[in-house]
Amino acid sequence: MNLKKMNKEELENMSYDDLAYELLLDKKKPMKIIDLFKEVGKLIHLSTSEIEEKVVDFFEILTLDKRFIMLEDGSWDLKDRHIQNVIIDEEDEDLNIEDIDETEEKEDEENIFYDEDNDDDSEDDLKDLVVIDEKEEEESSF
Repeated sequence: MNLKKMNKEELENMSYDDLAYELLLDKKKPMKIIDLFKEVGKLIHLSTSEIEEKVVDFFEILTLDKRFIMLEDGSWDLKDRHIQNVIIDEEDEDLNIEDIDETEEKEDEENIFYDEDNDDDSEDDLKDLVVIDEKEEEESSF
């Protein structure tokens, strides 16, 4: 798609991210976000104040669009042009779920609500507790 051959109405019907995509394809180099949005604004005849107001929204659009990538220097480019290094930790690959001891797992689940260090303290906390039934409560309220 050639942006220069499109008429004003066709350009205005395109989304900001589609326009930016085509611009970056044509330029063949990364661009700072403000410069990229100024180019988009020129294509669809936005005023300078409109560009300043909408640049934050444009940033959000590019961030959410998986076709774009922000580079270390803050410029934006097409993700297809950049190789992403994926680092795989070999230790994580060797993890086998079957190696987990099921008895240890069950013990951990059973003890989740108990503080093993303070078993004796829990009895002391309850020594002053008095249970009153409804009759006793009614009698004491008079």
